[in-house]
Amino acid sequence: MSHVKCEAMNMMAGERSPIAALLVRAGGVRGLVYTALPVTTFAVTNSLTSLRPALFAAIGVASVILAWQLVRRESTRPALFGFAAVAVCAAFASITGRAKDFYLPGIWMYLGLAIVFTVSIVIRRPLVGVGWAWMTGRDGAWRRVPRVLWAFDIATAVMATASWSRFLVQNYLYDTNQEGLLAAARIAMGWPIFLVTSSAIYLAVRMAIRGLPRAHTGG
Repeated sequence: MSHVKCEAMNMMAGERSPIAALLVRAGGVRGLVYTALPVTTFAVTNSLTSLRPALFAAIGVASVILAWQLVRRESTRPALFGFAAVAVCAAFASITGRAKDFYLPGIWMYLGLAIVFTVSIVIRRPLVGVGWAWMTGRDGAWRRVPRVLWAFDIATAVMATASWSRFLVQNYLYDTNQEGLLAAARIAMGWPIFLVTSSAIYLAVRMAIRGLPRAHTGG
């Protein structure tokens, strides 16, 4: 499962920038790489050998990453999430005996995220803005500033579009049994889409900071 990727923002001048905070929440650049390694390992190993060695390889890589971060006392959130995700994906593929089912939980996750992001825009509670307000201790005042609400609508729409794109492409490849292309799509749609979505969130947060110079905390 991917990353979905979850964005943290700066609260006051002098604190880390939104992008720096985002990377901290994701476990830094290392964390983003760590979450992609097990999936890449599975795809490559499965193409060279067979399902069972690929499953062992993916779980093994996830275990090594988790152990490495525990030893280094780094943030283990990405590794724990990645290990749990790989375990679930491996269980699906192991039960069905089909390598393509390794990607099925992620496909479902993308669908769920796409629906949640879309609905949040429709009900005028763009999820990116809601998450930012919660992380920075602000109240709902940001929704009463049109340009701030608009900025978070756009950022949330970008997140929704990314999730819909991932779901539609990968679900089509899954349904048509194009396993090799499915693996390639899972990997290829990771970092590029993250860069687009994180940029959209960064711009929305900058707009919010300018539109709401002081934190509105409380109720």
